Amino acid sequence: MDFEVNRSNFRETRAVDREPAPLEEGEIRLTVERFAFTANNVTYAVAGDMLDYWGLFPTDDPWGRIPTMGIGEVVESANGDIVVGGRYFGFYPMSTEHVVSARARSSGFSDVGRHRANHATAYTEFVDVTTDPGLADEHLDEALLLRGMFMTSFLVDDFLDDNNFFGAEQTLVTSASSKTSIALAHCLAARGHRSVGLTSARNVEFVRGLGLYDEVETYDNIESLDAAIPSAVVDMAGDDGVRARIHRHFDGTLTHACQVGATHWEERDGDADVELPGPTPTFFFAPAQMAKRNDEWGPGVLMDRVGAALAVFLDGAPTWLRVAHSAGPEAVELVYRDSLEGRTTPDTGHVLSMWPDAFAD
Repeated sequence: MDFEVNRSNFRETRAVDREPAPLEEGEIRLTVERFAFTANNVTYAVAGDMLDYWGLFPTDDPWGRIPTMGIGEVVESANGDIVVGGRYFGFYPMSTEHVVSARARSSGFSDVGRHRANHATAYTEFVDVTTDPGLADEHLDEALLLRGMFMTSFLVDDFLDDNNFFGAEQTLVTSASSKTSIALAHCLAARGHRSVGLTSARNVEFVRGLGLYDEVETYDNIESLDAAIPSAVVDMAGDDGVRARIHRHFDGTLTHACQVGATHWEERDGDADVELPGPTPTFFFAPAQMAKRNDEWGPGVLMDRVGAALAVFLDGAPTWLRVAHSAGPEAVELVYRDSLEGRTTPDTGHVLSMWPDAFAD
């Protein structure tokens, strides 16, 4: 069964039960055990056409399958190098099963299907959970929720530092309560760079309680910030009105505008960037920075550094993150709609399964 979203109307969804097709040579079938769903996955839908996230798991027009970080177990194999029973971490659709045209590698396998040819390796690689201590069962839910977005945040932080923060003395972070923003604040704090979190009034106390941002303000108080400080902005919200107010308030002192997310997906009108003073907002594409560092640092170095930093982040996650499990297509749809409408709370991480009895005792 597949959970699908209308690509032109995110509020229209369907759960489709399809007859499994026989495997072709080289393919494997995995049962999708569980997957994480956060505001980051809503961003995948919003940027689905621009960055071809919809192309990761093709389906019938006008429907799309949102990519998620999940765990799957091989239940059938027509690939001599991959055996039944292995469990793998990677990008999965919101489904009960997933078929991959696989090529084995030392730490797992890669999806080498024709539709994946133009996608970055970050979206095509699956990791054997037995080869990665960060995927041990006691850390698994937290890793599903935070590992992928921590990678994005680590790379944003690295990109900014790689460019000397474009001369900024502080970085503004919108949607400061989102898990990607929290991860970025952690990275900036570890680097000793000043950060300012911008959030809604309902989340401001939670964000201040994290102790990661040097300053926290609500969106209503953007104009109270010191506009004399040279600043960069990492926009996780994608709210055109908030973006415009930041650019106008920091007119002359905004050094860089980095667009990462779209948690405020309905506040986008597509043309607000034209009249903005200061730097033109630039969409951050994490695989490009990943490829740059792999070329410069050599194979494995980036992932070693990410792994070490992630371990520290995960150690602190239980102080602010509560994992909630939901199973079955109706429960998955409910979490999806709450995330889409901004009704989820920042201290909760949702781990889902399309299998109704997935989390039964």
